[in-house]
Amino acid sequence: MPELPEVETLVRGLRRTIVGRRILEVRLGQTDFMDDAAAIARGLPGCRIAAIERVGKFFLLRLEPPAAAGNGHEPAALLVHLGMTGHLSPHRPEEPLPKHTHVVLPLDDERELRYTDPRRFGRMALLCGAALAGEIARHGAEPLEISEADFLQRLAARRARLKALLLDQRFLHGIGNIYADESLWHARLHPLRIAATLTRPQARALHRAMRKVLAAAIRAGGSSISDYRDADGRPGWFQIRHRAYDREGQPCFRCRARIRRMVVAGRSSHFCPRCQKAPPRGNRTVKAGKSHTSA
Repeated sequence: MPELPEVETLVRGLRRTIVGRRILEVRLGQTDFMDDAAAIARGLPGCRIAAIERVGKFFLLRLEPPAAAGNGHEPAALLVHLGMTGHLSPHRPEEPLPKHTHVVLPLDDERELRYTDPRRFGRMALLCGAALAGEIARHGAEPLEISEADFLQRLAARRARLKALLLDQRFLHGIGNIYADESLWHARLHPLRIAATLTRPQARALHRAMRKVLAAAIRAGGSSISDYRDADGRPGWFQIRHRAYDREGQPCFRCRARIRRMVVAGRSSHFCPRCQKAPPRGNRTVKAGKSHTSA
């Protein structure tokens, strides 16, 4: 599933290509991943794409209403969550329409904005007002924006395992399985470590590692494990720099011990048993709570 770096890469590409364009009409295929398909079909035509912004793992197309709507028309945004296999990109109308294209938005520059999603695990919703504000507010802090002091304070208050906590979208919004494993490896912290037991130097190391890993992944265009492509159809290449994720049985880049895999919060977790020391068994029994990874 695309995480923060992949979504950020796609958003930057879309900003260069479709901001300022007006949506002329809406053509829909399968709609079971939409909150309200009728609202999308009714509300998008005539709107101008004023801005595109990422919020964790999803992004918003901020919309300006058509002039005919008048000043009383409430500003809206199209929320797009890519799920596991979703992709949104502009195309010329003469380009063949790929299988599993579920949304086609003709634009005023003779291109089409197309959404494809073979598995339809994503989400699309037209939101405005309180619904839009509430959607954004229910998620945690942005990992690239949270200060060290705020991060340390939040960690100290949580009795959850680190891996489960990093996956919890109410804590931080945007990190998934890949970048949780990579951040913990760089910080030399075990996935089962309880957040509140970290020393201040360890918590600072995790904050630095998380930001460093995410920034490097964005520069590399994200990680293309299976379906992910950017707005121009190009794969990312950060997967060649993974140090822990999906490297079970391979030697650690630091100490050459074999990377191991375990399940934490229902997800596979990859770590080095030598560099990332396991916590005492008494620290492994604290209930981590249910993680929220689908937002």
